[in-house]
Amino acid sequence: MKNYSEDPSRQYHIQAAKGEVGRYVILPGDPKRCVKIAKYLDNPVLVADNREYVTYTGMLNQVKVSVTSTGIGGPSAAIAMEELCRCGADTFVRIGTCGGMQTNVKSGDIVVATGAVRMEGTSKEYAPIEFPAVADLSVTNALVKAAESKGYPFHTGVVQCKDSFYGQHEPERKPVGYELLQKWEAWKRLGCLASEMESAALFVAASSLRVRVGSCFLVIANQEREKAGLDNPVVHDTDMAIRIAVEAIRRLIREDQEREKSV
Repeated sequence: MKNYSEDPSRQYHIQAAKGEVGRYVILPGDPKRCVKIAKYLDNPVLVADNREYVTYTGMLNQVKVSVTSTGIGGPSAAIAMEELCRCGADTFVRIGTCGGMQTNVKSGDIVVATGAVRMEGTSKEYAPIEFPAVADLSVTNALVKAAESKGYPFHTGVVQCKDSFYGQHEPERKPVGYELLQKWEAWKRLGCLASEMESAALFVAASSLRVRVGSCFLVIANQEREKAGLDNPVVHDTDMAIRIAVEAIRRLIREDQEREKSV
């Protein structure tokens, strides 16, 4: 396809070029979170800042690692993954926030997604709806081991992905509220742990691109606990999720290096 960037050496949206990003990339949604994550890297450098996409590159275990924000939702997240792959990346960890759906998923907990409900639009342009949105096993295992090693409270399982934040939180005000409420109840009965907006698109896009991706999230709050009259504080500190993502990348680097040595 034609590159619409003013500088043809750079990707149109993220404005990064080959050689500027690492094989391993952490994907937050919030651009302001990139600086916070970059502090965990050695010698981080701002590579690009365009629209919602901010990219830093530094080193972990003497290997180049990048952080790129994606903005909110599947469309912009898939764009970031596509363009980062064209720059040489092939392993991704999505970090962000989510809302709990099961009453045992509490504010401040971590959720590691093993799969995602495709209640969004982006993944449908990558695969038929029958194709599952699943995380890469090696990335998921690294996230689980990282959470265990740090002693953080965490859950593993399926998350629900949607395109409309207010469709989740105010379904009764929407003309299709009857459908939103019925499906929300179904996802709960099926054991969905939390709701967020990017994993389904990223999981399916990664399958199409033949790259690896996993996700971990901070639970900000849980509307089901609120409905049940249970304790439900609002938690905004994402540092636990960041630490898990960084440790998972370290583990993946070591595992990949050991695998390459044995070949």
